[in-house]
Amino acid sequence: MRHLPLAVPAPADPFLLGLPYWLVGAVLILALFGAFQIYYWVGRALGEKMYDSRLGLKVGRERIEKVERVVEKWGAFAVYGCFWVPMLRHTLPWVAGALRVSYPWYVVASALGCLTWAPLWWFGLWGWLHLAVRSPITAGAVAVVVVAGIVMLTVRRRRKRESLAA
Repeated sequence: MRHLPLAVPAPADPFLLGLPYWLVGAVLILALFGAFQIYYWVGRALGEKMYDSRLGLKVGRERIEKVERVVEKWGAFAVYGCFWVPMLRHTLPWVAGALRVSYPWYVVASALGCLTWAPLWWFGLWGWLHLAVRSPITAGAVAVVVVAGIVMLTVRRRRKRESLAA
């Protein structure tokens, strides 16, 4: 049986723009953390105006209210959890700011989220690219399986939601 070796580059070797691998990852984590702080403060400044903003109109009041209920129920835990839910990741920080979630707890939750979520994506993407270089067919198959899994979960969720509504 053939084994596909996946390896992380040596941490001190030049990786991207001559920077070591670990530093590129750290910069990306800090950038994500900074973006989450900006989202919070923009949401806090907008407050109720968020509903009438271009983003608020695009997202829709009903969706924003759903996110508000999650934030009201879970508080800073919702901030950490939003890293793992694709669409929530970009809407919840704004709502947390508008609802004035405790900023110290928000910082802790967003820092923990950045430190756990970003490395998984960083190493996962690196592993997939490494696999694609060695075996494009296998990497394509992995991508197809992942996309099929996401589609299957989405369809199952929608059917379940429709059956509950009926």
